[in-house]
Amino acid sequence: MSRARLFVALELPADVREALAGWGRACAAGDPALRALAPEALHLTLHFLGERPASEIPDLAAAVAEAASGARTCHGALAGALWLAPRRPHVLTCAVRDAGGSLADLYAALAPALAGAAHGWTVERRALRPHITVARVRRGSAPRVGREPAAPEGALSFPSVVLLRSHLGRDGARYEVLARAEPAG
Repeated sequence: MSRARLFVALELPADVREALAGWGRACAAGDPALRALAPEALHLTLHFLGERPASEIPDLAAAVAEAASGARTCHGALAGALWLAPRRPHVLTCAVRDAGGSLADLYAALAPALAGAAHGWTVERRALRPHITVARVRRGSAPRVGREPAAPEGALSFPSVVLLRSHLGRDGARYEVLARAEPAG
């Protein structure tokens, strides 16, 4: 049985993606411990589904479309640098403030729809912590936490919800959009 590494995310507007990728490159230029991500790799993950049977993809795509059809457009605001995990950072992210609760609402709406389509999958116990990863820490390296350039700021709207497949490789992950849905409004 063929399997796929899947997750559901929000796509970023092109200008925001470029600004964040530029910030990631600037951070990596000043810190050899960091490897910046390419603009096309930037997104805001809502639910990680893990390795799933490829046969579930059509049902998962339908679940994403169903949840998006009842959701309002998601809005947020870029909220500065956020290192994850704080004690032993492995990624540099830009935190996203959930403007008006739209991200939390979509996250909650997706959970039962995805659980119904991904047999045996359960929602993570951790609360949603919206962020966009811009750089990864190289294995065995210690980043210069707190010495990165200022992160981009500003409000943003997310144009669509996507079901993504992650293809892991030596140069990092490559993402394939399997399904795209736009919130109702």
